[in-house]
Amino acid sequence: MSRPGIDFPGVGAGLVIMRDDGKVLLYRRLKAPEAGYWNIVGGKVDLMEPSAEAARREAEEETGLKIGQVDFLCAAEQIIAADRQHWVSLIYLTRDFTGNAALTEPDKLSDFGWFSPQEAPAPISAFAEQAFKHLST
Repeated sequence: MSRPGIDFPGVGAGLVIMRDDGKVLLYRRLKAPEAGYWNIVGGKVDLMEPSAEAARREAEEETGLKIGQVDFLCAAEQIIAADRQHWVSLIYLTRDFTGNAALTEPDKLSDFGWFSPQEAPAPISAFAEQAFKHLST
C-alpha cells in the first residue's frame, strides 16, 4: 500500500491556533516527520475532504478544542531528507475556538503549550516556522 509523504508527496493541512494575547498553541511531535520538534497542529488531508475542514478536524482531534472559522494563511512545501518525507501543506489560522487545550493523542504528541511566535521553543518544525513568517507579514 502506498503511503502519502513517503511513497509520493503527501497533502497536509495545518492550523495556527492563536489566542487574543498573540500566543500560538504548539505540540511536540513524537513521530516522523520531525519527531521531537514543536509544531502547529495538523495532518493529512483525506480524499474528498476540503483542506480547511481537514485542518479543523485534525486540530479538534489533537487538542480537544472546538474550532470555529479558519482562514487561509499560506502554503508550505517541505522535503525532509532526514525522514525521507515530502509534504505540501495548506496552513490556516484561527482565533475562533472554545475549550481548553489538552493532550488528546499521547501516542503522537508529548507536550503542548502556548508560545509567542517570536519566542517559540526549539527545535521548531519547518511548517511552524513557515507559518510564523506569514503571521508577521
